[in-house]
Amino acid sequence: MTETTRRDAIERLRRRPEISVLVVGAGINGAGVFRELALHDVDALLIDRGDYSCGTSAGPSRMVHAGLRYLEYGEYDLVRESVHERNLLLQNAPHYILPLPTTIPLRSRWGGLGAWLRRRLGLGGGKRAPRRGAWLVKLGLRLYDRYAEPNRQMPTHRFASRAEVFRRRPGLHPATVKTATYYDAWVTYPERLCMELILDAEAMSETCRSLNYVSLQGADGETVTLRDELTDEEVQVKPKAVVNATGAWIDGTNRRLAHESELIAGTKGAHLILDNDELVKACDGEQLLYETDDGRVCLVYAWLGKAMIGSTDIRVDDPDEARCDDDEIDYMIGAVANVFPDIEIDRSQVLSCFTGVRPLKASSAQTTGAMSRSHLCHVSEANEAARFPVYSMVGGKWTPFRAFGEQAMDRLLEQLGMERKGNTESLAIGGGKGYPRTDEARRAWVDRVSVATGLDVDRVETLLWRYGTRGEQVAEFCAAGDRPLAGHETYTAREVEFILRNERVCHLDDLLLRRTAVALLGELNAALLEELLAKFGEVHGWPAEKLAAERERTIEILRDRHRVEIA
Repeated sequence: MTETTRRDAIERLRRRPEISVLVVGAGINGAGVFRELALHDVDALLIDRGDYSCGTSAGPSRMVHAGLRYLEYGEYDLVRESVHERNLLLQNAPHYILPLPTTIPLRSRWGGLGAWLRRRLGLGGGKRAPRRGAWLVKLGLRLYDRYAEPNRQMPTHRFASRAEVFRRRPGLHPATVKTATYYDAWVTYPERLCMELILDAEAMSETCRSLNYVSLQGADGETVTLRDELTDEEVQVKPKAVVNATGAWIDGTNRRLAHESELIAGTKGAHLILDNDELVKACDGEQLLYETDDGRVCLVYAWLGKAMIGSTDIRVDDPDEARCDDDEIDYMIGAVANVFPDIEIDRSQVLSCFTGVRPLKASSAQTTGAMSRSHLCHVSEANEAARFPVYSMVGGKWTPFRAFGEQAMDRLLEQLGMERKGNTESLAIGGGKGYPRTDEARRAWVDRVSVATGLDVDRVETLLWRYGTRGEQVAEFCAAGDRPLAGHETYTAREVEFILRNERVCHLDDLLLRRTAVALLGELNAALLEELLAKFGEVHGWPAEKLAAERERTIEILRDRHRVEIA
């Protein structure tokens, strides 16, 4: 959406403020319900005060998983639903969702079993054994495999003996007695996947529109006031219903909507991206899921060629203030160093960090780990101050977003007096449409696009990896004369221009953090920043003084939120 079409969209709202559904929050939950609304051709507006997927949805472990650990706390329905949704994502978004074998190093055979039995008998967890043992993990993995059986996409779990373990990974902690390996999945570019859902929804229905950088100001009667954060102009809309999909910000959003609530108890999860080839090699194409001395489950795996480690789980009151603290960095580095004691891991290797706040249901649980990870759609009926109901999407994770959106949509259908027309279970997402799934099919796709555009095969393969079958559109755009960026050997000037013109980039950090991952992967320096800023200014037609302010804004965001210093 160009600046002109953005202004046109806002002017249309001025002329016709009546809409059926306003969705507030363009993270993964908001995108999921927005696509459901488009499927039913409901006139809907999706807004976010920032960029698409810039809040909690930008802070996951880049995992698409069913939550093996949740079985320990009896959340069987959530795990069953998540296994099903994970398998659907492997089918519907194969360009971004990839299988990932996950290995659990175990230092005990029986640990945690007694505490689990006490929970099952309703006697409380007691003082849990310091580490979960092989038998407890075995129970969980058997159930995990059973839930995956109806639509199995990946192999079942397996165990390796101590001898097998150290033949493959001699650097593991010597106390390891065996390992368990099962399959989940990971997402290459989560923010891009979220954006594709939104673009798909708009293409599906002319009545569905989305605007990033539009904030909710307040509600009065049947009117909701919005503000364009790029121009400071206000516009009023009159929705029949509002979906609050603002995650950790749900209660604050509800207050602005004149619907008081206390639904959320957020916990902070921080992650680090490390430049450590030895650690990447030790992962050997797998995720290592390991337990810390305080009973938390952490992870390490190679995300886009760099080592990612995480995460923490700390209660926070204000999600806007969530940052990765020094203590968290030390904690995560110390935890992974305890798994691989012979690998040198220190702060000098940190390329970036990112933090998300889990929008968990308000809970009386004594520990953050015991707080439920399930989700629900809470309905607040219309009142005198706000004459429309609010549907708050409480909880939720990346993996079951489709099911959660479907559940919220079912509630909305009642409100709108409509019947369900279909579902999104088999609906491919973005560049997953027509994706070549075999090596032979991929070679044929790449060869065809290469011949049609004149781009070399390696270049087309890169575009397929980054964008799925949408890469053909990028290739066609790049065919009209292109050059590699001076500061980045795998991105080109026309590719960046395509993103800037077609993917709603309003600020430079949208490009650096969410349409690409160059800032998180340690690939950004002062020269590349200037090169991308110049291209940004060229596309948007910004004058020098406005670009200078944008440069400073971007540098401050990278430093403050991601510990990225531009040298």
